[in-house]
Amino acid sequence: MRAADHPVLVCGYYGEHNLGDDALLQVLLSQLPEAVEPLVTAWDQQLVGRQFGVRTTDRRSLGGVLAALGQCRALVLGGGSLLQDATSFRSLIYYAALITAARLRGLPVLLWGQGLGPLRRRRSRLLVRALLPLVTAASWRDPASAALARRYGFSGLLGSDPVWALQARSVVRDGPTGWRGQGGPIVLCWRPVQQLQGPGWGAWLEALAQLAHHNNREVLWLPFHQDQDAGLLARLQQQGLISADLAARSRELQVSDPDQALDLFGRAGLVLAMRLHGLILAALAGSPCAALSYDPKVAAAAAAIGCACDDLAELPREDLASRWAACLDHPGPAAAIEAARRDAALHRQVLATLA
Repeated sequence: MRAADHPVLVCGYYGEHNLGDDALLQVLLSQLPEAVEPLVTAWDQQLVGRQFGVRTTDRRSLGGVLAALGQCRALVLGGGSLLQDATSFRSLIYYAALITAARLRGLPVLLWGQGLGPLRRRRSRLLVRALLPLVTAASWRDPASAALARRYGFSGLLGSDPVWALQARSVVRDGPTGWRGQGGPIVLCWRPVQQLQGPGWGAWLEALAQLAHHNNREVLWLPFHQDQDAGLLARLQQQGLISADLAARSRELQVSDPDQALDLFGRAGLVLAMRLHGLILAALAGSPCAALSYDPKVAAAAAAIGCACDDLAELPREDLASRWAACLDHPGPAAAIEAARRDAALHRQVLATLA
């Protein structure tokens, strides 16, 4: 069988009911050379197969993924930050096993749009130092990751997060010119975070309540990661943290794919995003947005596009509601968003080596 007849194993955190990872896969598939057939690792295989029309293998079965790798001609680690130990050291071992197995078979290994780290354990840093020389080509999604790779003696292309290159399959196609949310709802891409526990939500929710009341806006709670974020509104209500007025204005809703999220953001007067890819999709839709950073990657993305950002590790400023009000119905600078889109297109060069 010719090499071209073998698929390419695309490995990532797919099929985990996370719109951000769905968006990463959508971009990656769009950047693959036309003749390349992907075989995608996924947890919810039916969902990924139905949504993207690709063959899948169970990502939670390392043995199954290694068996699938034996039928492939290359390994692509696609998007996100897979070489890290914040999730667990076991997660890092999973990807190390795939990279090592691919190289033992003589297959190229591509890191596409990757973050690198955090690597909190000494053994993690030693492992990644040993893995990077096995990589055939790489592109990084942020300067910090590229700098860490250089410290480990490995280079690669530097772009922005790949989701900036998303081309919607419907509805919103032209970035800021597609925004139609004047007077529209406030959309929240909020998630449970370590920095906010119980009463720690209080000041943030109070500012949100003031913003919604004074501007007479509906508040839409969008679970960007269905398994983690869904029900956050209800849990905060049960804890007595949602005022009666905010509760009356609030409802949780669901979207099934990144295109639906873009459509929703395009009709929003303001998106308040904790989720990195929620922030990026809101900016791509041309929506006014402000970030709440639980992780440096969120703050970095906000800074890159001139977006207002507050650190959840710090107490909110007293003028938080008024600063959010200044963002309401005022989209961010289009030039910065276009620059991020151009930088994200660079990741295509890594995949071009598969042609």
